[in-house]
Amino acid sequence: MTGLFGRDAREILDLEGHALFSAVAEASRLRELRHGRSVNLCWIANARSGACEQDCAFCAQSARSEAPIAKHPLLAADEIVAAAKKAADGGAVRFSIVTSGGAVRAGRDLATVIAAIDRIRNETGLDVCASLGCVERGVLDELKRAGLTRYHHNLETAESFWPRVCTTRPYAEQRRVVRDAAEAGLEVCCGGIFGMGESLDQRIELLDEVRSLEVDSVAINFFTPIAGTPFGGIAPIAALDCVRVVVAARMMMPRRDIRVCGGRERNVRDLQALLLIGGASGLMIGGYLTTTGRPPEEDFAMIRDLGFVPDAIPEGRDTVSTPDPGARRA
Repeated sequence: MTGLFGRDAREILDLEGHALFSAVAEASRLRELRHGRSVNLCWIANARSGACEQDCAFCAQSARSEAPIAKHPLLAADEIVAAAKKAADGGAVRFSIVTSGGAVRAGRDLATVIAAIDRIRNETGLDVCASLGCVERGVLDELKRAGLTRYHHNLETAESFWPRVCTTRPYAEQRRVVRDAAEAGLEVCCGGIFGMGESLDQRIELLDEVRSLEVDSVAINFFTPIAGTPFGGIAPIAALDCVRVVVAARMMMPRRDIRVCGGRERNVRDLQALLLIGGASGLMIGGYLTTTGRPPEEDFAMIRDLGFVPDAIPEGRDTVSTPDPGARRA
């Protein structure tokens, strides 16, 4: 069941009972062939929050949102670096600078991000990622020269469901950013949000689109309804449906990093270990943009209990004083 697509992958989303857990076992085998028992951990900073001109129906930071969230302009480089050091102390090996809004453009804001990237690389040893919206190719080239290793840009959902999610930018622009980042020589992380009311076929449509873009890391988020947003009344996705999505992603993209990000704590609850067993090779820890996660210590305990090992900053790259990884997992 390697590299499944189309009808076969869609069938995974309907599996029940022993048939589902047989698929979980197969996804686990595929994961271990490529990634062993390692788990790659990333952390993000909400470097600019709120006041977004985009109208994404799921997002508390969008123009259509009335959710009461903290809003702030772009953080200073010192503040972004401080967040990165917290991520390193918390056990992450990747750190992403995330901003609200359509795009960070050349100018003062980009200069701040570039200054932060340089310092994070030199002061923490973390791999530095960024999610700065639908940036232009020239900005991606500058980020690459500054030492950014990976650009993150989600497609969010299937193209056929996109008109219900966002009307302020075309779906083709989503693809353009992903392709431009790859052409700039950056690794790319791309995925979406599952459980916003899309059909099962549309979940496979999204995964197939991500697969066609040949990204390095696939970000899997599970929708968390937020009061005050247009999608605030949508019922949460079922826990086993989350597992099915991860299994399908691993089957369709056996060689890629499958990373579970937002929504797992609320939607998957006590079954979160099944996400790793079922094919995920990475987790986002330490919280999200406008929603909280669980304490990183709980994730390290889960990883340890499964017999897996969290990735660590390579020897010689860690220039800050961080706790011993074994101590973090204790």
